[in-house]
Amino acid sequence: MTKQVWAGTTPIGGGAPVAVQSMCNTDTRDVEKTVAQIHRLEQAGCELIRVAVFDMQAAEAIRQIRDRIHIPLVADVHFDYRLAMKAVENGVDKLRINPGNIGSKERVRMVADCCKAHHVPIRIGVNGGSLEKNLLSLYATDPAAAMLKSALGHVKILEDCNFSDIVLSLKCTTVAATVAAYRLAHERTSYPLHVGITETGPVETGIIKSAAGIGSLLMDGIGDTIRVSLTCDPVREVETGLAILRAVGVRKDDVEIVSCPTCGRTRCNVEEAVAYVDAHVKHRAGYLKIAVMGCAVNGPGEARAADLGVAFGDGKGVLFQKGEITESGSYETMLKRVVEVANGMLDA
Repeated sequence: MTKQVWAGTTPIGGGAPVAVQSMCNTDTRDVEKTVAQIHRLEQAGCELIRVAVFDMQAAEAIRQIRDRIHIPLVADVHFDYRLAMKAVENGVDKLRINPGNIGSKERVRMVADCCKAHHVPIRIGVNGGSLEKNLLSLYATDPAAAMLKSALGHVKILEDCNFSDIVLSLKCTTVAATVAAYRLAHERTSYPLHVGITETGPVETGIIKSAAGIGSLLMDGIGDTIRVSLTCDPVREVETGLAILRAVGVRKDDVEIVSCPTCGRTRCNVEEAVAYVDAHVKHRAGYLKIAVMGCAVNGPGEARAADLGVAFGDGKGVLFQKGEITESGSYETMLKRVVEVANGMLDA
């Protein structure tokens, strides 16, 4: 189990629930637009939000933003230790900074002391696109080892400042290399890990890469916070992150629908049935596994194994609740009954 740190009132690591993070793509200096975007992200289920702090005006905006949102605020700072300290002093809940790129050891110590005084953890974010020059040749042959070496080097800088409220991330654009880096970090350190694949390309490709990388790590028990990095509205990142957590069973807080892909044996419109159930069942009202199946081969078994299921045949359907047949009738009747029963179970 990893060490636990706190971003505001949100625990990270140490067995705490895996939290979904995103990053604003607004100009942080525009407080109104930034707060409006964060409110949309909160509504979508975001649990940590990061903003870029690239000049003193952005650092000054932190106070106004922090006062108007409801989730922990993370400041992303590079190169300038003064911006990091100002963001912390203005109320940020977590700092993302690589101590090796902000100057002298004395400057790093000043940032570490400031974070310690305000109880703010630091995420060291190693990225394959911005490694130290002395690691580039190693990165070309063993990217996972290079990213780990970079991360541990940054960790030592903070530990030498007697600072250990640290979170690590080790990201690059290649899924396999990123997964390997996180596995090495999981073996070598006890710090919480912020997991994600970076610069993933077009949205649909990015979703697939993120699901493959983040999902495999979560199933290994690796990851304390996640971010799906997509080139689009960050709300999509949050929606995808939650979907990944639910798909691997880390989070069970919504309706899960299983359905058959259909084949030549199908005698009803399964696609239509799934769309109807998905549209009319009360999502986010609690966990319920619903099976919508279209033939007699796998249908009864999957329907029986779910909390609620329907197995359709030629114009008819059989309804299962907790493994037992409870009703049968026409396709139209059973489709409506699935929704009615499901909503009744969620309301109970």
